[in-house]
Amino acid sequence: MSTSIWRPPALSLRFWPVFQRNLLVWRKLAIPSLVGNIAEPLMWLVAFGYGLGALVGQVQVAGSQGPTAVPYILFLASGSICMSAMNAASFEALYSAFSRMHVQKTWDSIMNAPVRLDDIVLAEMLWAAFKALFTVTAILGVMLALGISHSPKLLLAWPVLLGVGITFSCIALIFNALAKGYDFFTYYFTLFLTPMMFLSGIFFPLEQLPPFVRIVATWLPLSNAVELVRPLFMDRWPDAVARPLLTLLVYTVAGFWIALALTRKRFRG
Repeated sequence: MSTSIWRPPALSLRFWPVFQRNLLVWRKLAIPSLVGNIAEPLMWLVAFGYGLGALVGQVQVAGSQGPTAVPYILFLASGSICMSAMNAASFEALYSAFSRMHVQKTWDSIMNAPVRLDDIVLAEMLWAAFKALFTVTAILGVMLALGISHSPKLLLAWPVLLGVGITFSCIALIFNALAKGYDFFTYYFTLFLTPMMFLSGIFFPLEQLPPFVRIVATWLPLSNAVELVRPLFMDRWPDAVARPLLTLLVYTVAGFWIALALTRKRFRG
């Protein structure tokens, strides 16, 4: 009798050698990888933050004590750092993981050792989250150097951004399990990530959206990430913590479970 692909994850510390393997390979290309990951978000920040920001001036940010006017560059930076975590984790869990899984057949080789598929998927998820954290750390360093924010609360943004990387790596691994080729990922970026990028309060406040769209936007994972991180840039505590954290947790658990089930199905077939 076949075992259900939806059975609970069977995880162990055997994921760690797989994670280390990815780290050792990546170390040879760490500098080019870093440049590639931070170049685009920094261009967004310079073009929109300083260019458009000179025209916009300040933005009204809603809060429990009423709206607060903040410079547009600060408003954009606090949202774009979440977008960078999303993009870095998604890219690694899609293109790089697909290369190891399908093209290079690295996963098949690893499973010849006493390592389960569940452990490999866990390792890939954590590795993509680590890449995202590495990227946002470098970008945060540049933002600090530019004097965009000097809030000591930014130390708490670091673990939140790690969680954002974990969430989006889990979601991306779903599409990795479904993909037959690299072209399939275009649908994910075009139909999911790009619309979410514009509906999550990164470039303008959510209050500018129509009421129905605003309701949908508030339940997007990126919106909840921005809701947690933006106040920290402004040296404030988030007005709500439980709801956005719980929302990200639900996306993470559901995403990992679905990704694992679909990956089991793919390898079974």
